[in-house]
Amino acid sequence: MVETKSILLVGVGGQGTILASKILSTGLIESGYDVKMSEIHGMSQRGGSVTTQIRYGDKVNSPIIGKGEANILVSFEVMEALRRIEYLDPNGKMVINNYRIPSAPILTGKSEYPEGVIERIKDKVDTTILNAADMAEELGNPKVMNVVLLGALIKAMGLTDINWEEIIKETVKERFIDINIKALNMGMESL
Repeated sequence: MVETKSILLVGVGGQGTILASKILSTGLIESGYDVKMSEIHGMSQRGGSVTTQIRYGDKVNSPIIGKGEANILVSFEVMEALRRIEYLDPNGKMVINNYRIPSAPILTGKSEYPEGVIERIKDKVDTTILNAADMAEELGNPKVMNVVLLGALIKAMGLTDINWEEIIKETVKERFIDINIKALNMGMESL
């Protein structure tokens, strides 16, 4: 019997959080897991928060992850990690993309981006920091940063036995298949 696992992906609109969730959910379903997924877009089209909750196991009754219940939290943006840390199980793992997207108040000068966020989080929970934007840039397409992070998540959760290349072929447009497979592999190799 497979215990229900809870994954929380957080980011900012336009970072590809939803696509990463779709690839992950499809792979888990095709591997025989019961999967429930929930998305919260907020003001995502205007650079607002995006949160995706994915729960999988033998039998999952609800897609909702309560505070302190996520086995892993993957943050596509630094400040989003701090905003959602309370959802991580105290024994859970956090993967943070060392990438900043200033919010509207920061852009207008009404506030400043908080310093020391990563250090504060590392003091509280098991944390891995990735520079997924740099990795995606190295591949020649900054938009695959989300799939780099997905690869790290897959490795951290021990889900490498699923045929993720096939799932990517089923999920993304044909012209983006190769770059996404490279991004996924780079993410898996980063842990």
